Amino acid sequence: MAVPKRKTTKSRAGKRRSHIHFKTKNVIEDKKSGEYRLSHHLDLKTGTYKGRQVLDPKE
Repeated sequence: MAVPKRKTTKSRAGKRRSHIHFKTKNVIEDKKSGEYRLSHHLDLKTGTYKGRQVLDPKE
């Protein structure tokens, strides 16, 4: 059975795992309502997407 001769250091393990991380969400402030939402998603409070009315607004 293969056994490592030396302990893998934290820095070496961190370099190997450099691509494993949380990605930040693209949160923007809506121009009309001022609410925060994800870009390329419809605003649930007003029911609009790209300036068009898609859903009935919530009360």
